[in-house]
Amino acid sequence: MSLPASLLATLPGSAYTDPATFSAECAAIFEHSWFCAAHAGDLPEPGAFRTVQIGRENIIVTRVRDGAAQAFLNVCRHRGARVCLEEQGSVKRTFRCPYHAWSYGLDGRLVAAPNLATMPDIDRTEYGLHRVHVREWLGYVWVSLAAEPPSFEEDVIGAATRRLGDPAAITRYQVESLAIGRRITYDVAANWKLIVENFMECYHCATIHPELVDVLPEFSRGFAAQYYVGHGAEFGPAIEGFTVDGGPGVERIPTVAAEQDRRYYAITVKPQVFINLVPDQVIVIRMIPLAVDRTKVECDWLFLPSVIAEGGDIDRSVELFHRVNSQDFEACERTQLGMSSRAYADGGVLVPSEHHLAEFHEWVTERLA
Repeated sequence: MSLPASLLATLPGSAYTDPATFSAECAAIFEHSWFCAAHAGDLPEPGAFRTVQIGRENIIVTRVRDGAAQAFLNVCRHRGARVCLEEQGSVKRTFRCPYHAWSYGLDGRLVAAPNLATMPDIDRTEYGLHRVHVREWLGYVWVSLAAEPPSFEEDVIGAATRRLGDPAAITRYQVESLAIGRRITYDVAANWKLIVENFMECYHCATIHPELVDVLPEFSRGFAAQYYVGHGAEFGPAIEGFTVDGGPGVERIPTVAAEQDRRYYAITVKPQVFINLVPDQVIVIRMIPLAVDRTKVECDWLFLPSVIAEGGDIDRSVELFHRVNSQDFEACERTQLGMSSRAYADGGVLVPSEHHLAEFHEWVTERLA
């Protein structure tokens, strides 16, 4: 069926419900892209670790003695048991498989195993944990499972530059120097793509985000900040800060440029990171797809370290975007329920203020091809 010029077609409903499609996305997208796995604050010293699910693989992210981040497949080289069962923790010197006690150093090298001395032909490095590629940026550890990862500068840093129109724009927020003031984890019963699509458009803002529209009144017109390169939505005239009631926020990040003051910027780093920039805080949202209809979402609110150390009141700042998240995720879950309907078998449509979502759909389709 041909569509009028005002409308573009979406992906079909099966793209959000078919387990085989999700498996293909795990292999072709999540296991071949740069994936934001952990905040530096989750790894405060050598031996601290987090485990994270990336596509079909579980990953250990840790720090070695020199302070560098490292990451490994969470699979013992002996019989394939998962080495670290906890989501977060700390070890002194080694990761020890609880099945047969094969032990690995923080650098992944095999350092001990029962009767290992009787097997001098075993190469300790060759039989160490499988290493994955690591980069650190914005105070987060990013990993890639690809044998040859894509360009970090193009895919990750470039996403921020293309959105803001200036490579220096994001550095002015000193994101790597900010501290986590609050973290909230959401378990969303929806496909990961629905969450990406929701974040990228604001056609829904006037309908479900009354608090956000009060702070950013231009969002009532339905055009998202991401629709325009370099544009940041301006605070309303009577708004003092990015808070749930529009009252004053906390101490402003001093290096934010004058033209960035009293504005909100949103960045999508495909496939699973959303970065939100306002003058006194940065909100980083990371998706961890777990199933075709389930996505774990971890949201960090970052502030100047002095704000956290001095016990600054961040509750009203956090509450604004927590409400936005809750409203968005409820909408995504409601949408997920319709994806399996025969009424949506051929998909839906995008209105003009959503046309940029077609670029995301093309990005997904090209990688699956």
